[in-house]
Amino acid sequence: MNFSDMNIIEKLTESFKEFPGIGERQAKRFVYFLMFKNGDYINDLSKLILDLKKEIAQCKQCFKFFIISKSNEKNICEICKDKNVDSSKLMIVEKDSDLESMQKSKAYNGKYFILGGLVPVIEKNTKKKIRIEELKQRISNSPKMVSIENQNKLEEIILAFSLNLEGNHTDSYVRDELDKKTKSLDIKISSLGRGLSTGTELEYSDNETLKNALKNRQ
Repeated sequence: MNFSDMNIIEKLTESFKEFPGIGERQAKRFVYFLMFKNGDYINDLSKLILDLKKEIAQCKQCFKFFIISKSNEKNICEICKDKNVDSSKLMIVEKDSDLESMQKSKAYNGKYFILGGLVPVIEKNTKKKIRIEELKQRISNSPKMVSIENQNKLEEIILAFSLNLEGNHTDSYVRDELDKKTKSLDIKISSLGRGLSTGTELEYSDNETLKNALKNRQ
């Protein structure tokens, strides 16, 4: 995309089109909305966007984005450092918003790992699309027995992806990649069960649906 040949409205439109689920018409509406706002609003919005990168860190264990504070200086999020969280279970999700949806459902109290995307059905460089090598490392670093720090041995990996073509393909791909390692460590791999309709995005599922899907995993 050659931005040098565009005017400011076209440049902003193209930038907004990078947002998930935003097309040409919606992106243009965002631009015109900003044109009608006063200078203070624009300045505040610009500052918030800049501060986002300054005040947010990514957990080095699960890759969740979180607010930086003095209590998490080691780049570990509040879930990964919580000793009350069940470390015998590790749920693999596509993105942060899926993790947040599952947390709101209050149906799960285990650890998480954010894969960073789904695997396209036709894709040659899969390992560049998702954090499969980081996931393998995370599993290798998990406690092999009950520890003095109340960190339980990893017993189950739950694959929690949207029930669409790419989600199903990702489920199969991750299972194949982890098969040898999980069998050697006696770790069960399960997937969300009935409760989610085909084509459902995990991010937009209601709490009761997520509870049923988790309860009926297999």
